[in-house]
Amino acid sequence: MRSVVYPGTFDPITNGHVDLIHRASRLFDRVMVAVAADTGKTPMFSTDERVALVLDSVGECANVEVVKFSGLLVTFARASGVGVILRGLRAVSDFEYEFQLAGMNRHMAPDIETVFLTPAEKYTYISSSLVREIARLNGDVSAFVSPVVQAALKERFG
Repeated sequence: MRSVVYPGTFDPITNGHVDLIHRASRLFDRVMVAVAADTGKTPMFSTDERVALVLDSVGECANVEVVKFSGLLVTFARASGVGVILRGLRAVSDFEYEFQLAGMNRHMAPDIETVFLTPAEKYTYISSSLVREIARLNGDVSAFVSPVVQAALKERFG
């Protein structure tokens, strides 16, 4: 069975993330969406809230599981029996950082591969940080996130 881990902060999970998860679920037998607890950022939602929002957004995918993790991703992947890390690339600007990250992960865990997927064109401009900013300013984020995430954002920002 071929498994992949798709790590992220998912603060909040966007339709672009969901697109990648659905596509990965067709390519791999098992998809672990790994919600990072140690982000180096100050997330708007707690780790448990982010896990719940991801579950609500992708719950219909039978071969997808959502878990939280902390520490090094390669350590988590190896302990979970996952041999592939999935990373999303929206634009060329993402590539340099993701390429460095993949190289560092390969150095630490040469047995774990990194694969890149690009989202559908209609999602390439969506980012969690832009969605947060639009929601904070009381803008309509319905085109960018699921209804559950939209409601959570509305509640958070009042």
